[in-house]
Amino acid sequence: MNLPYNPMRYIEARVTFDHPDPELAGELIAGVFFDFGLENAELDRYRSRLEEEVARLGNHIGLICRLSYRRVDEEDWAESWKAFFWPQRIGERIVVKPSWRNYDPQPGEIVIEIDPGMAFGTGTHPTTGLCVQLIERRLQPGASFLDIGTGSGILMIAAAVLGAGRLCGGDRDGAAVRIAAENLRRNKVDPRRFHLVRGSLAAPFRGRFDLICANILTPVILELLEDMPRVLKKGGVFICSGVIAENETLVTGRMQSRGFEILEVLSKEGWVAVGGRWA
Repeated sequence: MNLPYNPMRYIEARVTFDHPDPELAGELIAGVFFDFGLENAELDRYRSRLEEEVARLGNHIGLICRLSYRRVDEEDWAESWKAFFWPQRIGERIVVKPSWRNYDPQPGEIVIEIDPGMAFGTGTHPTTGLCVQLIERRLQPGASFLDIGTGSGILMIAAAVLGAGRLCGGDRDGAAVRIAAENLRRNKVDPRRFHLVRGSLAAPFRGRFDLICANILTPVILELLEDMPRVLKKGGVFICSGVIAENETLVTGRMQSRGFEILEVLSKEGWVAVGGRWA
């Protein structure tokens, strides 16, 4: 987690922890970071609030952890990781390619070009590939598509190249909204087809969609399910990931209790993605 303390430098906050279930603990810590409001606050307030929330989590689940901080140049943080990002096939047909790499597509492949900048979504995380696979299988031509927590816009782009009609996406991070728009344009998606907003979950959106995707975290998905009847069409499909394998039954059970028929569950490297149809 990087806490801004002037326009060109950041404070990196790192949590080192020990817990019998590291996957679960890691997801819960990520949830603290996700819910942590970062805009327009003083550095001392950031650190004290973060330490309070992590300590509260530790007391709740028996987590032993330590926070450490270091100063990081924005350029170092935003650019150095690029050396490790290469073209990668993430679906049955889709290959994600960083904008600074060359790639010759094989017959039948669809190439998406991404520059994630400071947003989440290079395509290398298992949950992104799982979501793309479900979009490939469940998206109908011309369907309206909503991506909640869009990050780099990679799932919106996948939906666009697979034939979606109206495209919408939202993220609570203003930088992600800007980066997603740039990536959609980079992939020649007509700006008249897509709409991006900054906001929390599905709250900014009106109307209903044929397919909604959310690659976030289990607690956020459970919260989002409460709003699905407002934004998902009857017979529409909801795809979610960011779910560790241990939480699969929690998510599928909650979806079924909200009227979803579970269509498919995919798994990879300890993560799952769920596709369900709202009856």
